[in-house]
Amino acid sequence: MSENVDVVVIGAGAAGLMCAAQAGQRGRRVLVLDHAKKPGRKILISGGGRCNFTNYDISAANYLCQNPHFVKSALSQYTNWDFISLVARYDIAYEEREHGQLFCLDSAKNIVDLLLAECDLPNIRFRYQADIQQLVKTAGGFRLQVDDLVVESESVVVATGGLSMPKLGATPFGYRVAESFGLPVIPTSAALVPFTLHKEDKDQFAALSGIAIPVVMTAEDGTTFKEALLFTHRGLSGPSVLQISSYWKPGQRVTVDLVPDDDVNALLESVKAKHPNQTLKNTLSKVLPKRVIEVLIDRKELVDKPLRQLNPKEVTTMVETLSHWSIIPNSTEGYRTAEVTLGGVDTNALSSKTMECKHVKGLYFVGEVMDVAGWLGGFNFQWAWSSGWVAGQWV
Repeated sequence: MSENVDVVVIGAGAAGLMCAAQAGQRGRRVLVLDHAKKPGRKILISGGGRCNFTNYDISAANYLCQNPHFVKSALSQYTNWDFISLVARYDIAYEEREHGQLFCLDSAKNIVDLLLAECDLPNIRFRYQADIQQLVKTAGGFRLQVDDLVVESESVVVATGGLSMPKLGATPFGYRVAESFGLPVIPTSAALVPFTLHKEDKDQFAALSGIAIPVVMTAEDGTTFKEALLFTHRGLSGPSVLQISSYWKPGQRVTVDLVPDDDVNALLESVKAKHPNQTLKNTLSKVLPKRVIEVLIDRKELVDKPLRQLNPKEVTTMVETLSHWSIIPNSTEGYRTAEVTLGGVDTNALSSKTMECKHVKGLYFVGEVMDVAGWLGGFNFQWAWSSGWVAGQWV
């Protein structure tokens, strides 16, 4: 069997569906291919099933890319406000959480349904559980062997995502396509991902599993996030860790201000004046969970004694420990739990205006498959919407 279309979109995720909808609404004949049984699998589980679909405050500064200017054009062509308007048009209820993050009030399925409704046109077809065996350039565009079907297409859009969450079907297919056409691929790594700890640290902090505290976390390159830190039975998680993991490299140290909202020096002076026999542990329990303090004491990072016995040098050291506590993670939990992939198709090989390969006419890359990774907070979905929309205007 054979089929002729204008556009083949490989990947029925956020970026692929947005691109297909835009191309179809321009009257293009679109075939969407995906190896899964259903579309939007990553959307459905995102944000605890509520989908953090964008953010009120988005700029190029929220993205990691070896070409930091690359994202600016797409983000300005299709903005967060454009997607918010689309959500409103479908009467999807949503709420704002901390840091301008927008979540569906009901279900992430609302976003998948929106995208499928945008694709509900006679000139857009879907083929699931598709096995793409070959993709080659031809004089008129591209030829794909998909199971027993030969597809001829003017344009191909690769929207296959990265390597994060392999249980949802993530594969390196998109990178292999890029390399087969001579495009460089930046080495990938897991990002927005929890840290694991070395055995001794893991054993010492295991008792704190489930405890979350507000912190300021800093990577060795100086990048800082003020978010919650969550202790887990495997290591460290929470928004601060997920954010900083994108900037961390193996062997590096992370530094944590455990009491960012409190003046520990002033607290000690005040309590010491009134209750000089009160212990350091009981005093610090006003600003930190007692179990956290106990672990730091067990690790000999703090010394528990009555406040009247603390000399000025010890107070300075203790305050420094709490405000600049540091640890070297063993690793991350890897792609299994990562929310996004760092690295990917080199954006220097792509047009920032159209997402088309500079040297392969008709070949486009959108979404996570390229070397663009956003912060936690709706930024990666916005990149999917923006890059998918932009490519959809040109394919």
